[in-house]
Amino acid sequence: MNIPRPEYPRPQMARPVWTNLNGQWEFDFDFSDSGKARGLAQAEHLNGSILVPFCPESRLSGIGFTDFIPAVWYKRRFNAAQADLNGRLLLHFGAVDYECEVWVNGKTVGSHQGGYTPFTLDITEAAVPGENLLTVYARDDVRSMRQPRGKQSSELHSHGCDYTRTTGIWQTVWLEPVPSTYIADYRVTPDYRNGKITIEAEIKGCPEGLMLTADASLEGRPAGRVSVKAAPHVFLELPLSLIDLWEPGHPSLYDLTLSLSGGDRVTGYFGLRGIEVQDGAVLLNGKPIFQRLVLDQGFYPDGIYTAPSDDALKADILRCQDLGFNGARLHQKVFEPRFLYWADKLGYLCWGEYASWGIDITRPEALAVFLPQWLESVKRDFNHPSIIGWCPFNETNVGYDCQTAKDTVRTVYQMTKLTDPSRLVIDASGYVHTGQTDLYDVHDYEQDPAVMAEHYARTEQGESFENFPQWGKWDGKLPLFVSEYGGTWWCPGVQGGWGYGETPQTEEEVCRRYCGLTEVLLDNPKICAFCYTQPYDIEQEQNGLFRYDRTPKFSPEIYRRIRETNLRPAAIEAR
Repeated sequence: MNIPRPEYPRPQMARPVWTNLNGQWEFDFDFSDSGKARGLAQAEHLNGSILVPFCPESRLSGIGFTDFIPAVWYKRRFNAAQADLNGRLLLHFGAVDYECEVWVNGKTVGSHQGGYTPFTLDITEAAVPGENLLTVYARDDVRSMRQPRGKQSSELHSHGCDYTRTTGIWQTVWLEPVPSTYIADYRVTPDYRNGKITIEAEIKGCPEGLMLTADASLEGRPAGRVSVKAAPHVFLELPLSLIDLWEPGHPSLYDLTLSLSGGDRVTGYFGLRGIEVQDGAVLLNGKPIFQRLVLDQGFYPDGIYTAPSDDALKADILRCQDLGFNGARLHQKVFEPRFLYWADKLGYLCWGEYASWGIDITRPEALAVFLPQWLESVKRDFNHPSIIGWCPFNETNVGYDCQTAKDTVRTVYQMTKLTDPSRLVIDASGYVHTGQTDLYDVHDYEQDPAVMAEHYARTEQGESFENFPQWGKWDGKLPLFVSEYGGTWWCPGVQGGWGYGETPQTEEEVCRRYCGLTEVLLDNPKICAFCYTQPYDIEQEQNGLFRYDRTPKFSPEIYRRIRETNLRPAAIEAR
């Protein structure tokens, strides 16, 4: 059987023995959200079918239903060997949007809230040797204002900068047998100045009397080994005998193996690099770097949130690198781990963001909903060297004079810094800031390069364009990041749609506008990064450098000039 998305979904913590549960599942809509009362959790069969891991709104799922879907049900059968149940049998979900409950053989085995983060269920006690029945229920309400939805439309149809929704399973589901004592998680903190890493590992079971060993290698050459007595939470410091730093253009990666003397073994990798702020510049490995980013929203015409293939994830990065971009804001979505894998491999800088739109942060309960989900995403992606910063919120201007909203954003910023002090954090991208942020960023969709230059003409005197200066002005000291700009509307021959500014008359005019705006930002010694909106069109938003299906919108000559402009030296890099 041809299994969609067959690659191992979690490249930072891989095991050799696993079972991919993607493929055809039984499926049913639950428009009244009454399935539990009707006994669907214990039912043997459902009425329809779906191709997992694609959401029912997508064409690749085989359904393509794009109206609101309050709840859905899934069932499939899997086989378990007796050997699988001698230790522990883990069931992993990459992501299920939004709330999920799971049964095995009619017995509940767990639940999860949050549509963007993974969860693991230990199903050992519910599974039996031979055939087992897996049932999944998911409910989703993007209109509630009580759950993060990102760019999923809260209106009937895709409109403006909100697009087709995703409901239910949208990332890989897999089974993994492990020993009774096993490595549940680990995180790596690199220290490039001292040539070492620190590993924090979590071990489930009874690790007494066992040893945990970490082995690092670089291109097949041993680079370090350390062993310590195992514990439920254990720290290892691993000095490296071979030093090779990770950076764009040279994405050196070390292989890492963690093994328990009791038998469990996981493999991953890490990059040796450091990110920090100094004198208004962002430094990578101690050197100023200008971030030439795109606003990548992670949508696909046939899979919606889910890329049709692993190659499609890689191609999205290569396409942008070919135009001279060195990274992306991963906008209003937690991207698949395989995207970050390719970013790590290809040397592509990323800002991790959460799908904050849709939750009303003026509500006191918003923090209790948002914070655990956001920190789950930080935890999931901690080991990826391509992630250089975090941005939990985007454009939180509505009701921002509300003290509850300010407290929520500040608390999330503070908790993010406590969870990960090794990276930069922007409290809320664009519009407003709380006074606690590592970078000051703005969203500036001015289309005239001359006017854009006026916006930043006095940065040397500590003055800059600000979206809402009454809610937090730039202090002249923090790195200044134009984290959204451009968005030029260009899609000849297509009726409807929208973009920023008046539509240019020719592609030459598009190119002059792009190059002029970008040069303003590159040439300003106070600006540390730009982020262009956007690499490709999405549904009615027609402002991409490529079409939604990733085919070219411009001639090779236009792309050549865009690349040349992006690769110009930036003023801040000359320090």
